[in-house]
Amino acid sequence: MPKLVDSINNPEDLKNMPIEDLPQLAEEIRELIIDVVSKNPGHLSSNLGVVELTMALHYCFDFKTDRLVWDVGHQCYVHKILTGRRTAFQTLRQYKGLSGFPDKKESPVYDPFTSGHSGDAISSALGLACANDILDMDRKIVAVVGDGAIGAGMSFEALNHAGGMKKNILIVLNDNEMAISPTVGAVSKYLTEIRILPLYKDLKKEIHHVLNILPIFGKPVENILEQLTEAVKRGMTPGQIFEDLGIKYYGPVDGHNIPLLINTINRLKPIKGPILFHVITKKGKGFEPASENPTQYHGAGPFKLHNGKIVKSSQAKKTSYTKVFGDALAEIAEKNKKVIAVTAAMPDGTGLTAFRDKFPDRYFDVGICEQHAVGLANGLAASGLRPVAAIYSTFLQRAFDQVFHDVCLQMRENSVVFAMDRGGLVGNDGPTHHGTFDIAYLRHLPGMKLMAPKDGRELKLMLKLAVDTEGPSCVRYPRADIPDEELDLPSQSFSWGEAEVLREGNDGAIIAYGAMVYPSFRAAEILGRDGMEVAVINARFAKPLDKELILEIVRTHPIVFTVEDHALAGGFGSAVLEMLSDEGADVKKIRRLGIPDKFIEQG
Repeated sequence: MPKLVDSINNPEDLKNMPIEDLPQLAEEIRELIIDVVSKNPGHLSSNLGVVELTMALHYCFDFKTDRLVWDVGHQCYVHKILTGRRTAFQTLRQYKGLSGFPDKKESPVYDPFTSGHSGDAISSALGLACANDILDMDRKIVAVVGDGAIGAGMSFEALNHAGGMKKNILIVLNDNEMAISPTVGAVSKYLTEIRILPLYKDLKKEIHHVLNILPIFGKPVENILEQLTEAVKRGMTPGQIFEDLGIKYYGPVDGHNIPLLINTINRLKPIKGPILFHVITKKGKGFEPASENPTQYHGAGPFKLHNGKIVKSSQAKKTSYTKVFGDALAEIAEKNKKVIAVTAAMPDGTGLTAFRDKFPDRYFDVGICEQHAVGLANGLAASGLRPVAAIYSTFLQRAFDQVFHDVCLQMRENSVVFAMDRGGLVGNDGPTHHGTFDIAYLRHLPGMKLMAPKDGRELKLMLKLAVDTEGPSCVRYPRADIPDEELDLPSQSFSWGEAEVLREGNDGAIIAYGAMVYPSFRAAEILGRDGMEVAVINARFAKPLDKELILEIVRTHPIVFTVEDHALAGGFGSAVLEMLSDEGADVKKIRRLGIPDKFIEQG
């Protein structure tokens, strides 16, 4: 029997289906997503939770002319399946395949923005709504905010502006109680209270009945009654925080009831002004392993379809840099009671779960709020503590002003350590998540020190050095396993700005930074077998550089390569060139190897 999903080539095919067939289509879409992600690692739990909501939105709107903006873009799989990309969905997150995020190049019609970070959808949607008035355009604007993004500072900035401007915009709050890990903070607690108030309407009616039968004697009592009624309204109405911002609130509504969703959305469409539509969904719905453990299956695969068991690769016994960092920080904190850990909604991804469990009083998860994370670390450091902010490279750039103003401007007094995971290319996540710009946006800040380990042992040494030193510093490491033990090169104690020579050679030299040290060493060994002896230097530091050693290497070798997993513009090689130029050295000997001036695709 043919599957309904096989007939979906565009949103019109969805709209032509009877509503009673849509639940079956939803299950088939879930099966397709589970099947593909079981082979191609991807964001599973979030997409399983948003199936009915995405279908209802496409059923009610025409996004060829209307605009749908996704916050935390990894929720877009169903959207892609419904908008002409079903057959290509098998290539999800593969090289030359479909991106795991909204992508303008993929679909200029249905993906208005290329996006993968959180907090931006309401702002972008409000801009589209403002453009409607300026350009006299008749189109509906919808922003879907989920996976904890409503707690991001930028979301509240946009809500504040939207409530004041009164533009026509529908904000769909996909409330699944989760970011990547369970959400934290007052906003999360507030939404939880809304979810558990199904009886508020009945109670509200009873109170109004009592108020209405009270005897009224004169104007003062009338005023008291009005004030009491308003107090009851404000205390009992869900979503009052949004109403107070000038945004009409509707909900909460079951996000898996397609007829209810369609009916409600159609009733909301003609209403003028900003609207927040609160939808309750279940992350991982339809696949028991994912619904029971949505964090593990947030970014899942490959796994076995029949039981969801993660398929361990041949690399399974290896240890990741993330794990080394987490264990090392917990070990340091055991001896140093001033060490604090800060994360922005990613305790699992940054390796801080062991620290959290061991030192809950010295652990802070601020939600998807990198700016606040850095500001919080600033206050901790100003009090003499040693905060370590564990943030991905691509997400730390969201807090650049705080790194500059709240940390570096305070100079030596504020000793914040940035543990910057996912430095370099991150594979299937693509350009929104590659960490290829951090050296450039950090090394020009006065007082900031930058380092990158060649292996796990060096990561431990660098973390200890950073914690023990005054002033801001950053330890950069990749989304990768530490190098094979049999290839391990010795790691010894070192001081700031001290590089090391790993291999001697007179025919040329390679100065490698961080994760590029081992590949450079292997390349030199291969060249050695062909009779070309190339020296290999582990730079360790992008700031401060080992000026004396680098100058000596350039003076004594005919050609010198700098190698980095970072954009060439402003990166480690640029730092070397600048220093050599300032010192009057022969910069013509330098050849930089790194990432070219373009965004690198997934895969």
